[in-house]
Amino acid sequence: MTTANVYPQRPTTGARAESSLQHADLASLVGKGRKNAGVTVREKKLLGHLTIRGDGHDAAFAEGVHKALGIELPGALRVIVKGETSLQWMGPDEWLLIVPGGEELASEQKLRAALGELHVAIINVSGGQQLLELSGPNVRQVLMKSTSYDVHPNNFPVGKAVGTVFAKSQLMIRHTAEDTWELLIRRSFSDYWWLWLQDAAGEYGLSVQA
Repeated sequence: MTTANVYPQRPTTGARAESSLQHADLASLVGKGRKNAGVTVREKKLLGHLTIRGDGHDAAFAEGVHKALGIELPGALRVIVKGETSLQWMGPDEWLLIVPGGEELASEQKLRAALGELHVAIINVSGGQQLLELSGPNVRQVLMKSTSYDVHPNNFPVGKAVGTVFAKSQLMIRHTAEDTWELLIRRSFSDYWWLWLQDAAGEYGLSVQA
C-alpha cells in the first residue's frame, strides 16, 4: 500500500501572502492608462500552482485526473482553461494545474483520492511562479518584439502553450483566448518582466486591469 503525507500548505498564523509585484502597486494604476489601450495587463496573483507527474499513456491516470478536476488531460503543447482553473502540458509525464488561491490542498486531496495507488507525484510550486494575463489587439505585436518564437495564428492557435525565451529570460506563453495570452513567469523575474512590458507595449498604450 502506498502512503502519502499531505500537509496543510497555507499558514494559519495571520501571515500575509504578497504578490511578487507588490512593490509596483499595480492596483494604483487601474484606470490610469491610455484610453483604448492596445494592451491590457492583469496580474493573476496568489493562485495555487501544482505540478502533477504521472504516466500520460496510462488510461487510469488520465481518467483519474479528469474525475478529480473535470478537465481532460491535455496533450503536448496544450493548455485547457476552465474559469480560473487550468491544466497545462509541461512534458511527457508532467502537467501544471493552476487553481484559485486557497484551493491547492483540496485539489491535491481530490487528485490523490482519484489516482489511488498509481505512481504519481503532486507538488505545490505556488511560491515560485506568477501569472500575468495580456489582452488586447496589440498583444501579438508585443510578443513579436519579445520572443523569437513564431506567434502567428497558424503556428500559435488558442489552446497552445510553450516554453521559450522572452526578452532575456525564460517563461511559458499560453494562448488562452483570441486576443488573450498569459505569461507564466518565475517570481524572481517579475520586476524585470513588468519593466520590459511597460517599454514594449508603450507605443500601443498599456493599461492595468484589476
